[in-house]
Amino acid sequence: MIFHALLTASLAATTFRGVAAKPFRRQGDLASRIETEVEVALPGVLNNIGPDGSQAPGAFAGVVIASPSTEDPDYFFTWTRDAALTLKMIVDEFLHGNGDLQSYIRDYVTSQAILQTVSNPSGALPSGRGLGEPKFYPNLTRFNGDWGRPQRDGPALRATALITYSRYLLSTGSESDRTEANNVWGVIRNDLNYVAQYWNQTGFDLWEEVKGSSFFTIAVQYRALVEGAVLGEQLQDDVSAYKSQAQEVLCFYQSFWNGQYAVANINVNQAGYSRSGIDAATVLASIATFDPKAGCGDILFQPCSSRALLNLKNYIDVFRTLYAINQDVQTGTGVATGRYAEDVYYGGNPWYLTTLAVAEQLYDAIQQWNSVGSISIDAVSLPFWQSVYSSATSGTYSKDSSEFSTLVDAVLAYADGFVETALRYTPENGALAEQYSRENGTAVSARNLTWSYASFITMRGARLSAVSDYAQVPSWGAPAAPMLPLTCSATSVKGVYIPAYAAGAPQDAVTCTYLATFNLNATTVYGQNLYIFGSSTDLGDWNVADALLGSAADYTDTRPLWTWTIELPAGVSLEYKFLRKDPNGDIVYEDENRTLDVPQCGSEIPGSVTEELSWNTT
Repeated sequence: MIFHALLTASLAATTFRGVAAKPFRRQGDLASRIETEVEVALPGVLNNIGPDGSQAPGAFAGVVIASPSTEDPDYFFTWTRDAALTLKMIVDEFLHGNGDLQSYIRDYVTSQAILQTVSNPSGALPSGRGLGEPKFYPNLTRFNGDWGRPQRDGPALRATALITYSRYLLSTGSESDRTEANNVWGVIRNDLNYVAQYWNQTGFDLWEEVKGSSFFTIAVQYRALVEGAVLGEQLQDDVSAYKSQAQEVLCFYQSFWNGQYAVANINVNQAGYSRSGIDAATVLASIATFDPKAGCGDILFQPCSSRALLNLKNYIDVFRTLYAINQDVQTGTGVATGRYAEDVYYGGNPWYLTTLAVAEQLYDAIQQWNSVGSISIDAVSLPFWQSVYSSATSGTYSKDSSEFSTLVDAVLAYADGFVETALRYTPENGALAEQYSRENGTAVSARNLTWSYASFITMRGARLSAVSDYAQVPSWGAPAAPMLPLTCSATSVKGVYIPAYAAGAPQDAVTCTYLATFNLNATTVYGQNLYIFGSSTDLGDWNVADALLGSAADYTDTRPLWTWTIELPAGVSLEYKFLRKDPNGDIVYEDENRTLDVPQCGSEIPGSVTEELSWNTT
């Protein structure tokens, strides 16, 4: 098999666990410093994974915590997105020869099969809605607190990590590995069905702040559908929904480009939202969908594409004068970068993972130019090129030309500058927090952030593949000449969601539910919020701290409407009531408990039931 041959080559080229890669471009002190930091970064990741990670006490096997920090901020949770990105890195390192990592991958598969069945404020598995829940407690229980939900990138990213692993399993020719791939497919299929059904609905972005259509989310959803369709066919499953929706996702993906950069979020209807849209999310999208075998056309926004390069330049430029630590840095060299210029979270500082993402995109682009065999500079990409090499001019430069070498060397030096920046502000012990101060570079926010460590490792792999014969990450099948529909269509395909029993889902997982809509007429004033809680886990088990916040999106003076849509198991009877939280923290409860008898399972899954209600305090 072709993939198995590529895998064998990758095992022979590794430096982390195996034979040293052979450099074909310059190496220096930076390379050794990167290797030193990686020896901190990988243990840093593994320490944050249950059940044996030293920084993850109480975490279920295979659960990736975001950080061991439990206060200021509390990140002792597992985020579907962060965990999936981390596992994709672990899978890639496993493919490069670190066989010890397979147990972590298998534990992750089991944990996710279970997690998919955990009902939560976003929903449950029978409707698919619960797959969009962003975070859970490390023991795989639901988090009911107020949060930006749903977040629709998690299922796609989890699918990508597990697809990469499953392709390896199919490449070995082992019958037991094929059986394992079929078991993992149960988890992947649920996630792909979610993407095919919900991709065209808005949700919160990867920073959990903006509700709209996210460039990053759409990018990773497209990749997951494309590679998922290929894997599904190998496993002889129906993938027609993935193929049909992938084309529509790609069509919609083009909507974010404004001529100068990709706008991070569109279709935003959020009070007080005012941003340029220049955001690290677009850089992260480019590297999350990187395919070493792809070309440099603009449709896929690959790292080497003209649009992605101009977008990168405009993203970097907003930070050159924004942070004090960048003030004395020369133009055309690496700087500290953050999420977006308007950021105020913990003071709006640079992040390790965003600074490293710039370098990773450029290392990825070098790989692609080497693969394509030329560099083409056009009117769109020329501003980027002149920012890294002032003498650059439009044209196409073949790989055997001196101009090609000059341009690649300039990009390599530029990319290295961002790694140098991240290392400059890394503590002597190598620990990577979430952020580093815009004023003096000291660590800020959550300590030992898993995503920071993972981003360093993926950057290192991209650099090695750019400067040596270190095996590239596997291609995900990005189309060489993607075709767009003449007109974008807002379509979807309703999915069927089945617990992945063979991968570890509990045998008693709920498989039939009703979407219960509670419409409550209740007059409130600004700053007051209404919640529901009750006698079931889905309603917080009468715990006020786990009460579910309602939505006032349709509230008007003539109809003061608060709504909740909660996915409940069929055939249960429960009690509940509403409460009001005032701005000063006071809580007012309804006088009496209400009851709801959820119908027995019907022909439609999920079913639906609506309660029309009025606030009942005296």
